[in-house]
Amino acid sequence: QVQLVETGGGLVQAGDSLRLSCVASGRTFNLYVMAWFRQAQGKEREWLGTISRTGGSTYYSDSVKGRFTISRENTKNTLYMQMNSLKPEDTAVYFCAAGDTAYAVTPNRYDYWGQGTQVTVSS
Repeated sequence: QVQLVETGGGLVQAGDSLRLSCVASGRTFNLYVMAWFRQAQGKEREWLGTISRTGGSTYYSDSVKGRFTISRENTKNTLYMQMNSLKPEDTAVYFCAAGDTAYAVTPNRYDYWGQGTQVTVSS
């Protein structure tokens, strides 16, 4: 198993940036494909992007492509997401997730989840 803890959320203004972190413990971090999701109030959980085990490949949803960047440091067991040009519609709880399947974009393909961190973007 792996345990995931997200940090870095907060209240920002439109146009600001934030960097989220997700620290993993337990099984070896580099065994997992990692992803970021978010869930706004009253909406389904939305896939944002996925990064391969080595960090050599990343995939993004159209809603964040060009604004968000996912990276990982396997030596630090940490996943990151740099979020730039934030918009009010980015307001949500953000989750990191770990799984075994490359290119997975649906929540049910991920086995482990963090507790989430709130990001609120004011206009």
